[in-house]
Amino acid sequence: MAEGPGLQDGASAGLYALAGRLSKNRPGAHGGLLNSGGLPYNRLTMKAAFITGVRAIEIRETPKPKISRDDEVLVRSKAVGVCGSDLHYYLSDCVGADKVSYPFIPGHECAGVVEAVGKAVARVRPGDTVVVEPAVSCGTCDQCRTGRPHTCRKLLFLGHYGELTGGMAEFVLAPERNCIPLPAKMTAVQGALAEPLSIAIYAAGLAGSVRGKTAGVLGAGPIGLGVMMARKAEGGGAVYATEKVEARLRAAVKAGADWTGNPDREDIVAEILARESLGLDIVFECCGEQAALDQAVALLKPGGTLVAVGIPIEPRVSFDSSKTRRREIRVQNVRRQNKCLEKAVGMIHAGRVKVDFLATHFFKLEEAREAYETAAARRDGVIKAIVTP
Repeated sequence: MAEGPGLQDGASAGLYALAGRLSKNRPGAHGGLLNSGGLPYNRLTMKAAFITGVRAIEIRETPKPKISRDDEVLVRSKAVGVCGSDLHYYLSDCVGADKVSYPFIPGHECAGVVEAVGKAVARVRPGDTVVVEPAVSCGTCDQCRTGRPHTCRKLLFLGHYGELTGGMAEFVLAPERNCIPLPAKMTAVQGALAEPLSIAIYAAGLAGSVRGKTAGVLGAGPIGLGVMMARKAEGGGAVYATEKVEARLRAAVKAGADWTGNPDREDIVAEILARESLGLDIVFECCGEQAALDQAVALLKPGGTLVAVGIPIEPRVSFDSSKTRRREIRVQNVRRQNKCLEKAVGMIHAGRVKVDFLATHFFKLEEAREAYETAAARRDGVIKAIVTP
């Protein structure tokens, strides 16, 4: 996301403006949870999917957002992906040490058509197809000033409870600087898929140069598959992919994996090391499981890099300190992505990555609960469930 003017405390707020009013109770935040009664809605309504509790989704009529700032853009949602982090909030009321607050409208992998714009908006106009950068940063804190808007001290995130209204609705509001125009030949579905691809691109970049280097990708969901494609596009070496779902192993081959294995059926560490006796240069852990972190450490060569992309449900994970220390393994965590969404759009448009096969299942807004259940159970070969409001 490009850095832009900061959001001023005390300003007349849109859906995204005042961090204190819209943020969770946490260090550095003022106030408490979202109070929709104080937001500038008009009298028109829209349909939206609310997560109301564990494994509970309701379709409700709710006030339609109204443009109240000159830099705001109203987007009619056309394609919204169900992300693994969305599933965390759906399947559990705690993610790590964070308590989920219900109800809220999820959906941060969102693309659609511009419905209306504020009078100062110049980047997009009604009728344009855009993908929404879900992270709204303040632009003024130490993190934003040093090029890290994704770890902004006052960050607000689309579709995150207690923060911003998500895209799993007929309309969503965003600042102009968060609306990335899509080239004419790109679809809204491809736009929605660009958001998880941007995380994969960022994760691959954090590993350093990938050219010619061997890598393991543990977990072949949309992010893991995106990592494989991003690495191949940048000249990465052999990729070894592991996954427990057979349909995703087949997808890994499409994404460029040179070898695939199921950790429930075989000793994937032994199988990979039989092919790469010195160990791997990089391992991307993309499933958030302790077993995968242990496998990653076992697979890495001395001086190798473990990129932790997956989000564990548990607040603590562990590493074998002897192995990581003696082999000087570098552990790199990943926090969403940083200024990679436009690059993802460009790579899709240029044909450097082919993402269409990721979108396997489509649901109407009224079928949002079925979309979440399908994705959660990984049934019927689902890779990415897309809701089309």
